Amino acid sequence: MGLWMLALAAGAFCIGMTEFLPMGLLPDIARDLQVSIPAAGNLVTVYAMGVVVGGPLVVALTMRWPRKATLIGLMGIFTLGNALCALAPNYELLAFARIFSALSHGSFFGIGAVVAIYLAPPGQSSRALALMFSGLTLANVLGVPLGTLLGQLTNWRLPFWTVAACGLVAMAAVWRFIPDITAMPRANIRDEMKALLHPQTLLAMAITAVGFAGVFTIFTYITPILEDQSGLSPHAVSLVLVLLGIAATLGLNIGGKLADRWLLPTIAGSLLGMALLSLLFAWSMQFTLLSVATAFIWGMIAFAVGPGLQTNAMRQAGEAPLMASTVNQSAFNLGNAVGAFLGGAVIHFGLGLQAVPLAATVVAIAGCLLTLFSMRRG
Repeated sequence: MGLWMLALAAGAFCIGMTEFLPMGLLPDIARDLQVSIPAAGNLVTVYAMGVVVGGPLVVALTMRWPRKATLIGLMGIFTLGNALCALAPNYELLAFARIFSALSHGSFFGIGAVVAIYLAPPGQSSRALALMFSGLTLANVLGVPLGTLLGQLTNWRLPFWTVAACGLVAMAAVWRFIPDITAMPRANIRDEMKALLHPQTLLAMAITAVGFAGVFTIFTYITPILEDQSGLSPHAVSLVLVLLGIAATLGLNIGGKLADRWLLPTIAGSLLGMALLSLLFAWSMQFTLLSVATAFIWGMIAFAVGPGLQTNAMRQAGEAPLMASTVNQSAFNLGNAVGAFLGGAVIHFGLGLQAVPLAATVVAIAGCLLTLFSMRRG
């Protein structure tokens, strides 16, 4: 694909890492800023809201700007936002800094996806998206645990400084390696909104939200499942998370290649496979080695759906994919939040960790049915 893909993946890694970074540092942040653990946890929530609202707003404001310059500017916002997080003297300013840094999230992925498809060789658009999103997956599975470890060994501010430094590197990579793309067609807000509100585009985003809700119903609670049900030590769980990162990266690339040839069948097949593996995981989690093997295969199949979901939203938008690409990132984040909420509700109402994969099965089947409905409409 070229070094331009590495630049986009680097930006995706940085942005993905900062989204969930506070999760592992909640006790340290709460203690230092003298707030409760739930209040510190809201730092993840306000970031997600910043993504949902800020992404489309930023894209609307920058729609006529050159794409490369916009990507550089977004990484500048990201870098500044994380530096402000590291400097924040109190909870309120930290929350503001999190919202500010979130402005770069949806818009970077939305614009970056359009650029990736523009630069990709013919017939490889979904594969290009898979390579870009592999940076996001590695951030969630590797970057966040490493950032948590760094914060535990030092203080919670140093990981934010580290992420800000990574943002500078990504910004330089975008400037250096993304070629001249001034020939890209300029977007028109009226055409973009018309394409965004088309029923098939909205259906594609619904599939994204439901599909990724199925992923995060399990993924959010994978650590307690492996520790409490599979009997793994915290150190062993860390190694399994690395394996999941490898599985997710493999799945993204396989899913991207398949989606280039069979878009909606690949989405439907991935969601059906996710449902079956989730159902199997509900049984196999009680056996240590079998649970690890099931989790690895589940990770491949679950994350294989990602490139197709993004491509589907952009393809349904036709010649005006920019706003759809960005709003689809909001759908991904909505799916993350709904999946985490659903898994937590299952545990809260006393059904236990064993029932979490069963809930994920139901959600994945719903996503598969929505995809089949879209295929029939199309």
